Amino acid sequence: MGPTASGKTDLALRLAVDYPFEIVSVDSAMVYRGMDIGTAKPDPATREDIPHHLIDIRDPADSYSAALFREDAIECIRGILARGRIPLLTGGTMLYFKALKEGFAHLPAANAGVRANIQALADEAGWPAVHARLAEVDPASAARLNPNDRSRLQRALEIFELTGRPMTELHQGELPGLPFELLEFAIMPADRQALHAAIAGRFVAMLDDGFVDEVAALRERDDLHVDLPAMKAVGYRQVWQYLDGAFDFETLTERGVAATRQLAKRQYTWLRSWDGLTVSDQPSTEPILKMLRTASILD
Repeated sequence: MGPTASGKTDLALRLAVDYPFEIVSVDSAMVYRGMDIGTAKPDPATREDIPHHLIDIRDPADSYSAALFREDAIECIRGILARGRIPLLTGGTMLYFKALKEGFAHLPAANAGVRANIQALADEAGWPAVHARLAEVDPASAARLNPNDRSRLQRALEIFELTGRPMTELHQGELPGLPFELLEFAIMPADRQALHAAIAGRFVAMLDDGFVDEVAALRERDDLHVDLPAMKAVGYRQVWQYLDGAFDFETLTERGVAATRQLAKRQYTWLRSWDGLTVSDQPSTEPILKMLRTASILD
């Protein structure tokens, strides 16, 4: 684990060259096909040489969730272990790591009829009215959700309408355990200025590599829009807004870098409160190899 631009991917690749690892991506944007440059996705040649999982498994028009990730990751881990190899979960989507480790309470599947009713309320009275309705039945969820966060508002209210119980209460139920032992390692650079410089350099490099053209191709599709979860990914939203004419190219660069720095800040916050974590301030193989040898994972 680690903040964006901290060297997670390069470290995982170096390990996988010399040891029997298969990489399981823990990245909520890399799951989407056609989102390559802005996610710093490993190129096809690298993925051919080193097995990668949970990359390019969804179309950007489709939804994906932490709960689905947990199911997919457990299936991948089982398959990798059955082949006598070691799963190396690598990425920066902290919610996915938390979901894998702690599990989820059982929640009902999406219901088209209930969602249509919620959408009708939103069309008639606006999403603040949906938020107000949620506040009546699930105050805790309403308090933590932004009134403009349409997808999460819809899901929280849908759960109440289907179960008669607030999502907060359901989440407090018994959670399924993880059938594997996790060794948890994070890169947490101490020099924030150096990390910020790396973030800026990488975003500029993405723009030079054709990031704007990548998003322009996605915008040509009739079924994609800026409010989809895939298009809310850091960088993609800012490029989409630039293509909409909301600001100029210089401002795009500033906003893209700023959004990525905010992401890194949130990742640090997650990691500082993480229990059982081995930490290094550099993407060095030695600390993680020592951890694996101590656990008798490697000779």
